[in-house]
Amino acid sequence: MEFGFMRIGLSLDPAGPDPLGKLAETIAAARDAGFASVWVSNTFGLDALTALAVAGHGTPGIELGTAVVPTYPRHPAALAQQAMTANAALGGRLALGVGLSHKVVVEDIYGYSYERPLRHMTEYLDVLLPLVRGERVRYQGETVKANIGLSTPGAGLPVLIAALAPRMLKLAGARTDGTVLWMTGPKTIASHVVPAITAAAEEAGRGRPRVVCTLPICVTDDPAAARARADEVFSVYGTLPSYRAMLDKEGAAGPGDVALVGDEESVRARIDELAEAGVTDFAAGVYSGRERTWEFLKGLV
Repeated sequence: MEFGFMRIGLSLDPAGPDPLGKLAETIAAARDAGFASVWVSNTFGLDALTALAVAGHGTPGIELGTAVVPTYPRHPAALAQQAMTANAALGGRLALGVGLSHKVVVEDIYGYSYERPLRHMTEYLDVLLPLVRGERVRYQGETVKANIGLSTPGAGLPVLIAALAPRMLKLAGARTDGTVLWMTGPKTIASHVVPAITAAAEEAGRGRPRVVCTLPICVTDDPAAARARADEVFSVYGTLPSYRAMLDKEGAAGPGDVALVGDEESVRARIDELAEAGVTDFAAGVYSGRERTWEFLKGLV
């Protein structure tokens, strides 16, 4: 669906005893309700690309995106092959969001070095982007090497990166189709994200970049309780350096301050703010008050 110049979608983190079945049901319900997209996180549960290929295969007519696949654990050629396979299974409806993840994850969990993350992402894209365009790559970088061509179907999918810092936003605008945001409020998007990514895209002769904003949302008559719940559920994101920097820019004490909470009129006003800030795609992360919030979101169609 379109909301002014901003598309409305859903942000999901499938869990429970049958996460694939639930994801398939939600994708179908979202498509039937008129949502533009569904974005699935890739943390420590389902693999987002595999899950979308399986759960979304039988539901055409809605874009399906990853928000986001971490780069460090996968060689860019392996990710390109997997993403194009998923895109072929989905009939060309995949949007591939990738990101660096965080130092604590990359070093303490995966055991890789998180040094020079900008260099890593730049070189990663040097391999990933031509491969998903169907081109052969011969590349010798400092952090990535590749000499490969793929015959995988599904080439031509959009690629977005999780970008918050100025140099990463410049990279996103200059090289990719846009950025996928999390824990970033409208003031920061308007003053920091959109100017940086748009200027970089214009300088590179590219079209308007997508700005996919994912935020928690809860329609309720008790906003104080909903903010407290958001602070509890998303507490870790108030401590990770990249998100903490965005919360500080927004003047937010914690995740509850950027969550979209309140009654229908209040939440609609917050969504208007996102559109005015330059967000092209809002992905709603419903975390509480699910029935009322879902009905509100459907009512925006």
